[in-house]
Amino acid sequence: MVHADASNFDEGVTKEDAYEQVLLQAEGLFYEQRNWSLPAPSNRVNWSGFYVLDPSSTKPQLILGPFQGKVACQVIAFGRGVCGVAAESQTTQLVHDVEQFPGHIACDSESKSEVVVPIVAEKNGEKKVVAIIDVDCAELNGFDEVDKKNLEQLAELIGKSCDW
Repeated sequence: MVHADASNFDEGVTKEDAYEQVLLQAEGLFYEQRNWSLPAPSNRVNWSGFYVLDPSSTKPQLILGPFQGKVACQVIAFGRGVCGVAAESQTTQLVHDVEQFPGHIACDSESKSEVVVPIVAEKNGEKKVVAIIDVDCAELNGFDEVDKKNLEQLAELIGKSCDW
C-alpha cells in the first residue's frame, strides 16, 4: 500500500526520478482498484486534472473530472482548445507557450504552458479516447519530452486500470 508521504519529493530530485516515483505510486494506488486520483507532479504546476468523455452528450465532448487548481472549464468540445485537439487527434499536445496555440481556452490566466495527454481505452473492440490528462504550468516552456513520455506512460496505465 502506498503511504501518503510517497507524494512528497525530496529537494533536488531529478524530473526523471520524480516521474518514476509518480508512476510507481500510481501502480500501487491502482493495485486491485478500479478508481483513481493522483497528486500534481511538480510544484511549478498551477493546474492539473482530468477531463472525461461525456457519456450523456450526442456530440463528442469532455467534462471536468478530478482536478487541483482554480475553477476550470466544465465542458470542452472535441477539437476545441488544447484539450479538445488532444482528444480529437488522440495525440499528446505539448504546448510551450499557450498564447501561440490557436484557439487556446484560457481557464486560468496564470497558465503559460501546457501538456495534454489522451487516455485511450478499448471499448467494443475499438480504441477510443475516454479521458485526458491536462497539466498547466505558470512558466513558459514548463514541459518537455520527459514530461510527455512519462505522462503518456501514466495515461496508458490509467487507460488499462480503470473501468470506462
